[in-house]
Amino acid sequence: MISRESGLQTRMMISGKVMRQSCIVLFFLACGALLLGQTSVPERTVINNTIVSKRDPSVRIELPRNAQYVGAERWALYGIADCELHAFVEANAQKEVQRLYWVQFEQYLPSRPELHHTYDSPKHATIGGLDFYVDAWVRAKDAKTQAGSDREHIEKMIAAKGYKMPAAMIDVRLVHLLDPAKRKELMIIYGEDLGRTGFTADQLSDGGSAYDRWPTFANGLLERAKTEITIAAVKP
Repeated sequence: MISRESGLQTRMMISGKVMRQSCIVLFFLACGALLLGQTSVPERTVINNTIVSKRDPSVRIELPRNAQYVGAERWALYGIADCELHAFVEANAQKEVQRLYWVQFEQYLPSRPELHHTYDSPKHATIGGLDFYVDAWVRAKDAKTQAGSDREHIEKMIAAKGYKMPAAMIDVRLVHLLDPAKRKELMIIYGEDLGRTGFTADQLSDGGSAYDRWPTFANGLLERAKTEITIAAVKP
């Protein structure tokens, strides 16, 4: 038989344990909220068409002179990652985007130590001495965009400056992981107006009538990205 006193002690011990767990959760939430407040201002600087990053990684990323700087945003991506995004475009006189340069610095928040990037593309490229995972795709303008995503952010940034996206884009994504734990990344997406190829997104997608030509377009896009984007190390 358990006495009323021992039963009370047991309940008090359980209650104390729950309170401690709740305090730990609240502590991490508070830290995350504090960090969000501190990281609302972009850390990297832009001089003409060059992004200067003093850490994670310490590099200069130079883009073509014709590229127009759209701006930068920094926020907690999905509430789990510190994300800083810089956008440049090349556009015609009607402000129709012909080329997109999307540069993003990202790292998981300390409150989510269990998270790690899981890129597994077998294709790699080297730019400025850095190794990048490589992926490419075609994307129609009316394709669904996930709410709160980095793509939603950049699309709103571009639209706010009066630029118009083409009917479809062909994009190559370059991702460099900075640390062994795979929690920090530099991501660069270079995109071009797909209309210049004479094909549609459906035709070049898997199962499309011109899918057999996709590798040629993807490889050509990667080579142009390597030519247009210059990366050089700087002292931190």
